[in-house]
Amino acid sequence: MTNDADAILVGGPRDQDSVSAGGTALLELKIDGMIHRYIRTTQQRDQRTVYNYDGMVAPGGGEPGVEDPAARVASPLEEAER
Repeated sequence: MTNDADAILVGGPRDQDSVSAGGTALLELKIDGMIHRYIRTTQQRDQRTVYNYDGMVAPGGGEPGVEDPAARVASPLEEAER
């Protein structure tokens, strides 16, 4: 945990972790090769903004036959790593 943690994560693989979010509306964390998304809420807990778990996505898009990977909006986190 860092001293500048301004957010607390609720749900998902990082439930109850404190992180530095910088007020962003969407947090994306790469965990075990997948991208996990947390969305900012208006709730506060211990003077930290609460971010709720929104689910997991594959960095390269959907699986063929399930959804069209080319039509999926790419994750900003994945685009930054390219």
